[in-house]
Amino acid sequence: MAKQDYYEVLGVSKSASKAEIKKAYRKKAIKFHPDKNPDDTTAEENFKKAAEAYEILSDDNKKARYDQFGHQAFEGGHGGGGGFGGGGMNMEDIFSQFGDIFGGGGFGGFGGGGGRQQARVKGSNLRIRVKLTLEDIANGVEKKVKVRRKMQAEGVTYKTCSTCNGQGQVMRVTNTILGRMQTATTCSTCQGAGEMIDKKPSGADAQGLVVKEETVSINIPEGVTEGVQLKVGGKGNDAPGKNSIAGDLLVLIEEIPHETLKREGSNIHYDMYINFSEAVLGVSKEVETVTGKVKIKIDAGTQSGKILRLKGKGLPSIERYGSGDFLIHINVWTPQELTKEQRKFFEQMQEDENFSPNPQHSDKSFFEKVKDMFS
Repeated sequence: MAKQDYYEVLGVSKSASKAEIKKAYRKKAIKFHPDKNPDDTTAEENFKKAAEAYEILSDDNKKARYDQFGHQAFEGGHGGGGGFGGGGMNMEDIFSQFGDIFGGGGFGGFGGGGGRQQARVKGSNLRIRVKLTLEDIANGVEKKVKVRRKMQAEGVTYKTCSTCNGQGQVMRVTNTILGRMQTATTCSTCQGAGEMIDKKPSGADAQGLVVKEETVSINIPEGVTEGVQLKVGGKGNDAPGKNSIAGDLLVLIEEIPHETLKREGSNIHYDMYINFSEAVLGVSKEVETVTGKVKIKIDAGTQSGKILRLKGKGLPSIERYGSGDFLIHINVWTPQELTKEQRKFFEQMQEDENFSPNPQHSDKSFFEKVKDMFS
């Protein structure tokens, strides 16, 4: 089943401002909050959808990628979605990441306080580059890469933070002209984790982490472009603490230039050279496209500059709106060295009417060809 459009989930337009997006999410979060809808699985699902939509649309970079590529922009290894659906985020993640959407204290005045507001420390993200051929891009590919990431050491133990008593937050009361105000700030001792290192094995750093190499599978969808960034949820660095979550692995796509083919969006261009005799007499040729070999027929009397279009033989759209075309540009190769017999033949043909240029019977002009390509 196709995922619902994020703008539809929040009920906003694509031109909505950050303030409008935040306001719309707050409204949805209040409506579907689990404390307001106990044991209502539909409300909980809508609550998660709203959080997922807000995570993407509230971030300028993610929003720009979503506007260009839709949900496909965030698909990576393990079905990685925009950070929630594919990344394995649960209700605790939503409360910890977006609990401040209502400001200061509790989440909209509903129960949910205590444990739900305790921050879950997230590890740092890792970034890698993955190079792809045109064939990889045309068919989609699974890449296995080795990543050196920080992971929690075996045998590390934690104890409750004595500063915040495991809450991850420190409550402060201040007197203002409006009365006594209570605010919550992240515990500076445990950085919001609610835990501190108790014992750590030899070789672990001060946070109880060790660097290990892991092989990660990345599922790259068809039609990606140079510069697209995919995300593999939970494959970045670990963070300290039993309840912490790992960062993400961010994958930047690089395209390896092809020796003979040139990409233009979803279209592929190929320069084919034929000799003079083949242009005069016509010929059949085999062409290697990004999806396999095809046989084409070049008619007798073909002029240099003619463009043959193989519809749908280009690259698929990342948004799955079909595929581009494979455009073959015919170039007639003029011989540069001739034997005496060949030169004599062409000298005789100089006066032959069949060898005189006749534009009225030739192929379409360049501008007509361009117009046909986009019609």
